[in-house]
Amino acid sequence: MMDRHGLIAFVKSPEAGRVKSRLAADIGEQKARQLYRHFVEDLLDSLDKWDYCLKIFFYPPDQRDVLAKWLGRLRCYEPQRGDDLGERMKHAFEKCFSDGFETVILVGGDIPDLTGEIVKEGFAALRSSDAVIGPSHDGGYYLIGFQSGTFVPEVFTGISWGTDGVLKSTREIIENKGLRLFPLPLWRDIDTYEDLTALIERHRNTPFAESRTIRCALSQECNAGRPAGGQK
Repeated sequence: MMDRHGLIAFVKSPEAGRVKSRLAADIGEQKARQLYRHFVEDLLDSLDKWDYCLKIFFYPPDQRDVLAKWLGRLRCYEPQRGDDLGERMKHAFEKCFSDGFETVILVGGDIPDLTGEIVKEGFAALRSSDAVIGPSHDGGYYLIGFQSGTFVPEVFTGISWGTDGVLKSTREIIENKGLRLFPLPLWRDIDTYEDLTALIERHRNTPFAESRTIRCALSQECNAGRPAGGQK
C-alpha cells in the first residue's frame, strides 16, 4: 500500500516574486521564471510515475489558483505556512503526519532530473531507518524524510538556510538524537548558472536531454545555458 507514504513537493509560484534569484542574476528574471516552470514540470513527470500520495506545498500561500491552473486542478495543494523555509518545511511534515501518513519525504522544486527511483529508495530506507537525507553538492540537501514516530522538528530551527552548512547542521541534530539516518546519493539542485550548465553537460547523452528543461536552456528563446565550448 503506497497511501501510507506522503510525498511533498515544495513549489514556488513563478508569478509571485522572484524565483531562483541567483540564476536570475545571470540570465534575467523572465528566463529564470521560464526555466523554473520547466524544472517543476519535469520533476512532476518523474514523480507521477509512482504510486505515492503527492502533495504540492506552494508558496506564497495565496497562489493556489495560479498553481492549479499551471499544474492541474486534480492535484492536492497545500499552502506553505511559516516565516522562513524551516518553519514552512516543519509545518508541511506536521500536516502530513496529522493526516495519517506513516512516512513522509519532502523534495524541492529545483531538481528537474531527480528520478522516482531515488524517492523509492528513500521510502524503502524508512522501513528500517528513522530518517533519510539526500545531500546536494552545495552543502545543503535536496530531500529529507522521516517516519511519523521519529520526526525531529528541531532540524528546521536555528539553521542558516542557503549556506553550505545546512547539511552538516541537520545531520548533527538527527544523529545527536540517536536516530538512524540513511544517506541517499549526492544530487545537484539548480541554483546558479554553473548548476544549469553542469546539468546540460551531465545529460548530453541521456534521455533527459529531451526534457523541457534542457530544450528550454538550449533554445534561442531561453538561451540560458550552453554546453562547454559554446556548441548547442
